[in-house]
Amino acid sequence: MTHDHGPPGAPDHRTPLAIAFGVSVVVVLAQAVGAWITGSLALLVDTAHVLTDSAGLLMALVAASLTRRPPTTRRTWGYRRAEVLAALAQSTLLLVVGAYVLLEAVRRLWEPPEVPSSLMVVFGVVGLAGNVVAMAVLARRRDANLNLRAAFLEVLNDALGSVAVVIAAVVIATTGWQRADAVAALVIGALILPRAIRLLRQATSVLLETAPPGLNLDDVRAHLLEVPHVRDVHDLHASLIATGLPVITAHVVVDDDCFRDGHAARILDELQECVATHFEVAVEHSTFQIEPVRHQRHEHPTHA
Repeated sequence: MTHDHGPPGAPDHRTPLAIAFGVSVVVVLAQAVGAWITGSLALLVDTAHVLTDSAGLLMALVAASLTRRPPTTRRTWGYRRAEVLAALAQSTLLLVVGAYVLLEAVRRLWEPPEVPSSLMVVFGVVGLAGNVVAMAVLARRRDANLNLRAAFLEVLNDALGSVAVVIAAVVIATTGWQRADAVAALVIGALILPRAIRLLRQATSVLLETAPPGLNLDDVRAHLLEVPHVRDVHDLHASLIATGLPVITAHVVVDDDCFRDGHAARILDELQECVATHFEVAVEHSTFQIEPVRHQRHEHPTHA
């Protein structure tokens, strides 16, 4: 087990993000022209959606670059949490866009404008093709961290939005039902909001230093108490600095004899080995304060 307590180097995900961002910008420009020519709300909404996601991909790219920077004496974790801040910003943007989409779509259900369906199909297919390329680039790394997951989901939903545009255009062309444009916009909005809320919850959970998913602190405490000579475990905290970087700290009370016979050092090794190998979430960065029984009377009341 390593005792290097510096943050592990972040994998380099900049190339796929840069490619996805470039493709996304091309799609935005093409669809913006299409929305202006056709007057389609679904196409306009999808353009706004892709534009927002392009901004998200740019933030993801910047965050991926920042996480490569080494830690300093001032920023002891470097910029590893930049990925979480980027995901938070992306989710906020998506919520705003999703709310606008739903409101405008409802308004157009009552007053549907005339929309040229043939041009909608062309620009919808262009958007779909671009999104498929971006998805292919990001697919293999989508589970690498929260930042990459957000980027992939953005492109995936852009692709679904383009599909909705194409379907709406086909419906208008075959039936003449102009409200299909607004219905497609509602579908895109319905795709945006749940994803934005889920991503927002994940990002805020990390920022609020919630215990990592899959790590139950009651189980951790119980298992640490099984280590020989451990009398009590308190002030136990666990959180995520960034994806793949969980940390845990605790005060561990051991028998007083352990400090006289040199056994305390062996207990520390056992504690660190325990949290690194026993649980679903392997915690390589752990800090334990080993205390004698008599030290408890000096503890601050908040150390529970």
